[in-house]
Amino acid sequence: MKMFEIPKGKHETFGFSAENPTGSRNGGTRGKDCDKLSPCVYVKAGETVPLCETDGPGMITHMWFGSNLSHQFILRMYWDHSAEPSVEVPISAFFGHAYDENMTDRDGKFITMSSEQVLLAARQSYNCYWEMPFRTHCRITIENRSGQDWGVFYMITGWRGEIPEEAGYFHAGYSQEHPVTKGKAFTVVDTIRGKGRFAGMFLAVGLNGEDFVWVEGEARMYIDGDIYPTMNYTGTEDYFGGSYNFGNDSELHQYTPFCGQYVGMYAVLGNMKEYYNHQQRFLLYRWHVRDPIFFEESFRMVIPDMSYKPRYDDFTSVAFWYLTEPKGLPMTLPPDDELSMR
Repeated sequence: MKMFEIPKGKHETFGFSAENPTGSRNGGTRGKDCDKLSPCVYVKAGETVPLCETDGPGMITHMWFGSNLSHQFILRMYWDHSAEPSVEVPISAFFGHAYDENMTDRDGKFITMSSEQVLLAARQSYNCYWEMPFRTHCRITIENRSGQDWGVFYMITGWRGEIPEEAGYFHAGYSQEHPVTKGKAFTVVDTIRGKGRFAGMFLAVGLNGEDFVWVEGEARMYIDGDIYPTMNYTGTEDYFGGSYNFGNDSELHQYTPFCGQYVGMYAVLGNMKEYYNHQQRFLLYRWHVRDPIFFEESFRMVIPDMSYKPRYDDFTSVAFWYLTEPKGLPMTLPPDDELSMR
């Protein structure tokens, strides 16, 4: 089920890549059949480069990235000549690979995740199917904060043509608290102003201290100035589609990862059997595609970090939402020396 219906009329497909950086018709390689002239774009240390820039109306429909892109590469998206980005997220976190220095999971397999909106494939291959409409202009950039020049492999696909009147603008923002302030809920997204819908989130949790029940925090959503939450889920694992601490509380007494179209706990990192490697980490997602959360004026979401008492784990999240107009984000990235997915 598509989030937006494609209206009737003429549509022109485009694709931006290192081989066709302008995304134009006939703009691809001039090489012979088996030549690879420009498979990636080299981004110098400290440089920000545009990956996709085109006039509208139109819609981005798919993005793919490779090349071991870590949290030191910042993905930004600007709609309709807005001066502020509507998306500003470390690229690995945007695609659900929050612990990007870890290539393998608890079982020694590559970290992968398959869902309707995002696919994380082996090895660190990023795919996104969020629909991203724009009316006059689209600009997507990547910033290299890694301290070294880097080759970026990418493909950004979409089409130009009329878009539905009700189509909102895609937004995404990043939050982290390492550790969460004990006794205070973690803020997934602070107050969003405007009319739109909350579309979902990634969450990464790194346990601190004993490996005890950590999933009793209730996902809470405050709509249009709520004093008390309207959407009040019953527990962290419940919100992400699981139950009984993802299986750790019963029968086998171990966490069982799973992936669904719209919800999952797709990876557990860390091996309790290895000395000095006891801090387990969890990767989770929830897409509100079939169950969108609508708001007219504002939206806010928090998740307490708790067992049967407050905890102080490391929380990292990316929130996704749509608004009727492009806006800046209610959160800012941490300073470089604090920005971390560890």
